[in-house]
Amino acid sequence: MTVPACSSGAFVPGPVCERGPTGSGALGGVRLAVKDLIDVQGAATGAGNPDWAASHPAAATADAACVAALRAAGARVVGKTITDELAFSLEGENAFHGTPRHPVQADRLPGGSSSGSVVAVAWGEADVALGTDTGGSVRVPASFCGVAAMRPTHGRVPLAGVLPFAPSYDTVGWFARDAALLRSAGHALLGRTAASGRSPLRLCIAEDAVALADAPVREALHGWAQRAGIHETRQAFTGEWATWAQAYAELQGHEIAAQLGPWIRQTRPTFGAAIAPRFQQALALDTAQRPRWQAWRVQAAQRLVQQLGADEAWLVPAAPCVALQKSADADERAFFYSRALALGSLAGHAGLPQVVLPLASAQGLPVGISFIAAPGQDERLLDLAMAFSENGRTS
Repeated sequence: MTVPACSSGAFVPGPVCERGPTGSGALGGVRLAVKDLIDVQGAATGAGNPDWAASHPAAATADAACVAALRAAGARVVGKTITDELAFSLEGENAFHGTPRHPVQADRLPGGSSSGSVVAVAWGEADVALGTDTGGSVRVPASFCGVAAMRPTHGRVPLAGVLPFAPSYDTVGWFARDAALLRSAGHALLGRTAASGRSPLRLCIAEDAVALADAPVREALHGWAQRAGIHETRQAFTGEWATWAQAYAELQGHEIAAQLGPWIRQTRPTFGAAIAPRFQQALALDTAQRPRWQAWRVQAAQRLVQQLGADEAWLVPAAPCVALQKSADADERAFFYSRALALGSLAGHAGLPQVVLPLASAQGLPVGISFIAAPGQDERLLDLAMAFSENGRTS
């Protein structure tokens, strides 16, 4: 059986990857889609690039740990989803497999690099979908497409069986059709369910982060926060926000060069026109600068975690704008990236969990309501998502 021509374009072309559950549990009957950076036993992991697929094993020998956990809880795999090439994009385009279709406006980008996964859920072709998030590759598409999603604390979900990109930032994230399923999948992936009786997180607004968003998104976030009774404000960035983005780009680039550089130099793969220069830049970075940026990261992360404390969650934009138009020019995309990387780097540098909820809109398009919290507070963020759902505030 091959992937049929369908309205969403979420799934990798070719034979359908279908696998039944290996156990029973809270995810019984749940349809699971898996980003094509994540191994499913017996299926190829193509990483969105034909040269990668051709130079690596035709079939994974085992499920990635995250896939195994969800199948053990009752989920069944219904397909592998399109990813931007080797995850090096936040836009959602793939020069070889196409662009999964935005669920609201066909002329918009879905966001990447977990583009197929978010679209599969948004179009109702999967109930839960696995993605990866390094600099925002779950959070941005969730906001663009109006889907609930979670980036966990760095290291909470094992990365075994997931293609490494920038390991000190890489996480396995997930999308779900609703908050209840987001939490159920989270409990399976996180490996334990925290004890009952947790107090709710105190909600605040990170004003300097919200200020980076376009005016319609800022207004949507502030309007939602006012209706939700959130008034306390915080400052997320220490120093200039652009420094956070620069530090992320530098450190991510060094890790990409270490992980993928040997394969690129040996294989000389063909990349799409938008992706090729990004790898060239990463491989050309001055390694002598890495210790300076690493020291900056350690200090900035420590300050952010200390400011957050154990009991607060801060409202931040998951993306600085609504879904980009497919026709967006280079300047528009560069402006998007400069802010998206800064916003994504808050959780990235400090290894924080971040939840995204489809609670707002602007210009007729989704705007994700997103909260960060201290490392290890994943379950409390999932509880927060459920609280908003039960209060009827998920649309």
